[in-house]
Amino acid sequence: MNLDRFPRVALCHRPTPLEPMHRLADHLGGPRLFVKRDDCTGLATGGNKARKLEFLLADALASGANTIVTVGGVQSNHCRQTAAAAAKLGLKCELILPHLSRFGSSTYDSGGNVLLDRLLGAVLHVAPDRESAAALTAAVLQQVRDRGDTPYFIAAGGSTPIGALGYVDAACEIAAQAQERQLRIDTIVVTTGSSTTHAGLVVGLEGLRRAPGLDRQTRVLGMSVYHPRDVAQATVRQRAHETAELMAFDDSPDSRAALDENVIVNDDYLGGGYGEPTNAMVEAVALAARFEGLLVDPVYTGKTLSGLIDLVRRGFFGRDENVVFWHTGGTPALFAYREAFESFLRRGESAASTS
Repeated sequence: MNLDRFPRVALCHRPTPLEPMHRLADHLGGPRLFVKRDDCTGLATGGNKARKLEFLLADALASGANTIVTVGGVQSNHCRQTAAAAAKLGLKCELILPHLSRFGSSTYDSGGNVLLDRLLGAVLHVAPDRESAAALTAAVLQQVRDRGDTPYFIAAGGSTPIGALGYVDAACEIAAQAQERQLRIDTIVVTTGSSTTHAGLVVGLEGLRRAPGLDRQTRVLGMSVYHPRDVAQATVRQRAHETAELMAFDDSPDSRAALDENVIVNDDYLGGGYGEPTNAMVEAVALAARFEGLLVDPVYTGKTLSGLIDLVRRGFFGRDENVVFWHTGGTPALFAYREAFESFLRRGESAASTS
């Protein structure tokens, strides 16, 4: 697949590492586990949005914009990386941050990603909820125009076909890594949030067809952290079709059906809703840290890993399978969720002191 016809700026450390997780796999007694380290993309502590922003910010520059406007939850990783990309390219940045989670803490509104947004020079506009964010976004865009600047709006999560190109490219990247190692990848487990990381991987794998190591039998399993399964699956399918159209893929009914068939979403680990901690997430964060020295976040990758861990324990994967956990970053949010881990940490410290 040739992505050279799309404008792109350099923001991302690529390729990101593909590492085995031997100790976690041995602890769980399941398949061979690997982690794709998109927390190592650089750009203000890294994360999956750097890949998308390479294409989105190039499009912004080509349009003549000098101000980036985007939206995401208060602890949005997307907003943090967008602010960093804008700073790197000398652009202004305005962030609309609605409260999307019922979770609250002493540092939720000021620590974690919010602190980094401010350090990166973004202007923050906090909204009480999702509904009011739409009106606030329109008002901010008008304010930018009124002061003589040219805005470029990026949808939440960079969830557009242009943003998805970053993960079409990422599918090519992991295919090359698999081929180099002669590694068969059976399943990629990834977070399904705003949808285009998941959709881009599906489109990229479909485009690769039967490349060595990553053929059409490789499944992408999305763990929803935002919407119920039916809504999430429909959204990923829509984004996949839009991305395939941008890539000028075959638009025949058979081709569209193949894309639809390859979109798999599980919502069993969503818990009470977006950004709301679960006991399984807390355990997954701790297991990744203590067995692999790997930090995952409480909103996205922690819940996704909790799903992967549970499926391993239930025998969902064969013992001889190779399963890749796609780490999309987000670790700054850990510092805004300290209270979610306190009881777990106290129990562990108490047990250690009496042993």
